[in-house]
Amino acid sequence: MLEMFSGLEPTIAVTLILSLGFVLAFEFINGFHDTANAVATVIYTQSMKPQLAVVLSGIFNFLGVFAGGLAVAYAIVNLLPVDLLVSVNSAKGLVMVFSLLASAIIWNLGTWYFGIPSSSSHTLIGSILGVGIANSLLNGTTLAHGVNWGKAIDVGLSLLLSPLVGGGLAALLVLALIKLRPLSNIHKTPFQRQQVEGRKHPPFWARFMLIVSAMGMSFSHGSNDGQKGVGLVMLVLIGIVPAQFVVNMESDAYQIEHTRLAAVHMKEFYQRHEAAFAAKYPAKAEPLAAGKPFECAPTDTVPHADALLAAIGSVQSYQELPADKRWEVRTQLLCLADAAKKADKLPGVTPAEKQRVKSLHKDLTATTEYAPFWVVVAVALALGIGTMIGWKRVVKTVGEKIGKKDMTYSQGMSAQIVAGTSIGLASLFGFPVSTTHILSSAVAGTMVANRAGLQFSTIRSILMAWVLTLPVCMSLAIGFYWLGVKLFV
Repeated sequence: MLEMFSGLEPTIAVTLILSLGFVLAFEFINGFHDTANAVATVIYTQSMKPQLAVVLSGIFNFLGVFAGGLAVAYAIVNLLPVDLLVSVNSAKGLVMVFSLLASAIIWNLGTWYFGIPSSSSHTLIGSILGVGIANSLLNGTTLAHGVNWGKAIDVGLSLLLSPLVGGGLAALLVLALIKLRPLSNIHKTPFQRQQVEGRKHPPFWARFMLIVSAMGMSFSHGSNDGQKGVGLVMLVLIGIVPAQFVVNMESDAYQIEHTRLAAVHMKEFYQRHEAAFAAKYPAKAEPLAAGKPFECAPTDTVPHADALLAAIGSVQSYQELPADKRWEVRTQLLCLADAAKKADKLPGVTPAEKQRVKSLHKDLTATTEYAPFWVVVAVALALGIGTMIGWKRVVKTVGEKIGKKDMTYSQGMSAQIVAGTSIGLASLFGFPVSTTHILSSAVAGTMVANRAGLQFSTIRSILMAWVLTLPVCMSLAIGFYWLGVKLFV
């Protein structure tokens, strides 16, 4: 880790420290902003003491970051168009990172201060979309070019559908518990149990499931939200110290050989489907103007493959390459991977060929979509420590203010089991989802199933935050990016 500071000018080193601190601050705020989503029900039902609950939640968040992989991390990063990703080593790239983080942090702190369950995922995605749009406007390109809209639609659908699924499944689970065990104490609220039976804690099995599901949800939250921080750290490292991070310097000879073969096979695939590529992704009529940002074009697949093969040569390790060659390797890999992704939509491509192209895409991104171990540790620590702070403002909202009646033990169990499982599955398949909105909708679903009614003032606040997050964060990011480009680029 410390070797990345070797040979850096003092100003660059300070910029790197500040940039990494900014990303970790976002993850820290994400931790305490979203803590209540994992511990609200277990604290409200008095299954655990708050101090113990948040500490254990922080530990499981920490562990979840390690188990989450990198699918969500690069799903977030790839919302930006590939052309902006290949130019992230410029001053404009650094302005991009600072702009999206500043807008995300401001919105997160504001909604946390007012006790409104808001989504850090929504916040970050809105900020990224804002940066992409601002970059497109400043460069005079179309908005279709400024954002990877295909990926944005996929992410938007996962954010939209996951709360609806969570609410419906949680409601069904409560109804099943009522049907199977209608007279059980699990259908009492903490206040009712204390007044009637004089007992402070839930029944044993209800308490056990509440604790297990709370820790499971914390783990799932870490595995999903922690990945987003990992992706942002990698953007910073690639932008400021590209020589050490544009490709995975730990790649062995076997991985590099797979990269070579993938480039050769992608070139051959393009040559077989050249007419289809040209028809669907026509080349620009004029060459790229001087001063304009670099652009990847699927019709340039052959020159990209040739340039990659020439840059890699016969090396067995990327450490054998000079710094400028490493950046060229990354650029060509991103362009070839973009062409492989677009090849899936070509007419006349057989299912077997589509599967082959997906394998090529995986090989082409294997040495660019990675994260050093220390990056994962740093993000995990920031998220875990942040989780241990700031839980009080949102716990009461989740426990008492979503429904017209207080939450029962069965409702708490159902909401957390469904939320934790949904988030875990989303992480497994690489979908960024909102922990906040899944849990809030799951609690609302249990209230409806239990005929407890909903407090529409609270629901309105949550919905307003859900509706406003994207446009507000996009607007903030556009403003910060425009100002940053004018002042520093």
